[in-house]
Amino acid sequence: MAGVDAELVLLVRAMRWESEGVLSVTLEDPGGELPAWEPGAHIDVELPGLTRQFSLCGDPADRTSYRIAVLHEPESRGGSQYVHTGLRPGDQVTVRGPRNHFALEPAERYLFVAGGIGITPILPMVAGAEAQGAEWALAYGGRSRSSLAFLGELAEYGDRVSVLPQDECGLLDLDGLLADLPAGTAVYCCGPGGLLDAVEARSAGWPEGALHLERFRAKEFVAEGDDQPFELVCESSGVTVTVPPGESAVDVLEEAGVFVSSACREGICGTCEVKVLDGVPDHRDWVLSPADQESGNTVLLCVSRARGDRLVVDA
Repeated sequence: MAGVDAELVLLVRAMRWESEGVLSVTLEDPGGELPAWEPGAHIDVELPGLTRQFSLCGDPADRTSYRIAVLHEPESRGGSQYVHTGLRPGDQVTVRGPRNHFALEPAERYLFVAGGIGITPILPMVAGAEAQGAEWALAYGGRSRSSLAFLGELAEYGDRVSVLPQDECGLLDLDGLLADLPAGTAVYCCGPGGLLDAVEARSAGWPEGALHLERFRAKEFVAEGDDQPFELVCESSGVTVTVPPGESAVDVLEEAGVFVSSACREGICGTCEVKVLDGVPDHRDWVLSPADQESGNTVLLCVSRARGDRLVVDA
């Protein structure tokens, strides 16, 4: 479920190395209390010429600050590089959100699987599960121990956390981790695409809703047949456009003067989610659950299309 879509100008209060290559950034609103959030939420951060999504990895009970953590990726599209080389304490940044499509759902027990920077949304989840008195375990992998962030905080949980650096333990033993899971176990996984794909491949036959994934990069979508043009009706704006094959509905709407908030343009952040009033969406995002996609109540306009000639949305 999407959260508050507030727009705030926040102050960078502090920056700290959490591991080799991972820098945490603490943001505060000098003017008052920040919007509430729950584990799994992220915020959109406006950086020079681009917008990036970062998971909140602090304490949801702390309404005075938000904490994010950013992996230094020199070959990234610019967001990581700017945070590490250009952003400094005392700077101001504009953020939107928080928004949550990776919420911690009630379950009898939890298995958390994190790879590298994928620990960021998982960190408040394990704290929440611990506070609830739930049964849980975390398997945390990455290149090396020095590259794994927040090990000090995770050490407080003792043997519930298994730290498994690749250079010491090899790749995560997913067959062992995911075999014979007790009934009622919810699996939450975040990390590199290869890890998520491997976990997803092993989830065949699990009960619906047992697996929860969050992707930092969109998985390649293979369409059934060739794209067809469709008519997109924006009920609130009174604007109707034709979306040609190969073009994003968000781009076509912007050309027509209808601006839908959009950040990732890959179908992974949920910023451009709008309500569907009529028609059947052709979902191509990696945010909505299978049940949400099946309902057809909302659609992510940056990547999705229509199953038919016409789609009416509340935009």
